[in-house]
Amino acid sequence: MAQQRKRNPNGAGTITKRKDGRYQAAVYVMQPDGTRARKFAYGKTRAECDTKRRELLDKADQGIPVPTRSAKLADWLPYWLEHVVRPRRKLSTFDKYEAHVRLYLVPMIGTKRLESLGVADVRRFLTRLDKQTTAATAKESHRVLRSALSAACREELLTRNVASLVEPPRVTARELSPWTLDETLTFLGAARKDPLYAAFVLAVTMGLRRGEIVGLRWSDVDLENRVLYVRQQTQRRRGELYSDGPKGRRSRAIPLPAMCVAPLRWHRMRQAAAKRKAGEKWQDSAYVFTTGTGRPVEPRNVYRSFTRVAKSAGLRVIRLHDARHGCATLLVAAGVAPRVVMEILGHSQISITMDVYTHVVQDTQREAISHMDRMLKRRPDRG
Repeated sequence: MAQQRKRNPNGAGTITKRKDGRYQAAVYVMQPDGTRARKFAYGKTRAECDTKRRELLDKADQGIPVPTRSAKLADWLPYWLEHVVRPRRKLSTFDKYEAHVRLYLVPMIGTKRLESLGVADVRRFLTRLDKQTTAATAKESHRVLRSALSAACREELLTRNVASLVEPPRVTARELSPWTLDETLTFLGAARKDPLYAAFVLAVTMGLRRGEIVGLRWSDVDLENRVLYVRQQTQRRRGELYSDGPKGRRSRAIPLPAMCVAPLRWHRMRQAAAKRKAGEKWQDSAYVFTTGTGRPVEPRNVYRSFTRVAKSAGLRVIRLHDARHGCATLLVAAGVAPRVVMEILGHSQISITMDVYTHVVQDTQREAISHMDRMLKRRPDRG
C-alpha cells in the first residue's frame, strides 16, 4: 500500500517535489506594503525545505515583512516612514525625513532594489546631490538613508547596511558669531519696552530655544524659588501649532537668574491686564507668552520682534538661535564647566558644548599670548 504524503494544516504552507529532484516550499507572507503574497523556498531534502518553511512562518507570525523579491527603495522608504519613524520620532523629525525621502532619495535612487544597492550607488548619489544642493543637504540625506537601511537590516530584509560603509560629505562648520557682551547689553536696553522683553531676557541669559520659549507655561516657572522647568516646546508644523517634548526629550530644571525675575513678574501683570481687556475673547492657554487674546504666540513672530529690536538698536542682525550661542560663550568665559553648560542649554552631546568651549578658549589663549608679548618685549638698548 502506497504511503500517503503528509499534508500541512491550512495556512502552514506546502512542500512539493520538483522535477529536478529538489523540494519546494510555498508560504503566504506579508509584503512591505502590507499585502500578502506567496513566497517560495527551496532545499535539496524535504527536511531542509521544511526548515525554511518554518522560518518563513515564524516571520509571518511576528509580522516581519518578507518580500517575494527584493523591494525597491521607493517602496521601502514610505513604509519605513509610516511604520518605523512616525510612531517613534517627533513630528518635526518625521517631516524632515519625509522631505528628504520625497525630494531626493526616491527620485534619485528609488529604483534600486534593497539587495542590489551597493556602496558605489550610495557614493554616486551623494556626489550628485552634493553638486545639485549643498554638502549639508547631502549629509542629512545620507543620515536618513542609513537609518532606513538599518531598519531594513533589523527586519531581516538586508544582511548589511551599505550606507554605513560610505563616508558622508564633509560640511564646513558654520562660524559662530554671537553678540559681544556690549552688544548684548545694548540689545537688552533697546528691548526693555517690547512686549516680548521677558522672552528675550530668557534667550540671552538661559539660552532657551525659540520653541522652548513659546512652549513655556506659568506652571513651569517658580519665581519664589527661582527655578525654571523646560518640559516642552511649541512649534508650527503643517499649518498648526503643536506642543511636544523638548529636543532630545530631555526635560531639565534650571536655576533662574535674578535678572529674569522682575521681567517675568512685569510680564505676568501685563498679561493679566490684557486678559481683563479681552474679556470673553480671552482663551486661557496657561502659556507665559501669548497674543492679546491668550493664544500661544507664533514662533516666527518671536524672531521678527527680535530682529526688529536689533535693527532699531543699530546692531548687526543675528539669528535668535545665536543668542543661545552667546549665552554659552558668556558661561564658558565666566569659567563655568562644560558639563554644567551642557545641562543648562540642554545639549544632547558634550561635543556640541565643546565646540563653543574650544572657540572661547582660543580667544582666551590669544589674549594670554598677547600679555606674554608685552611682558617679554625687549627693552631698548641703553646707550
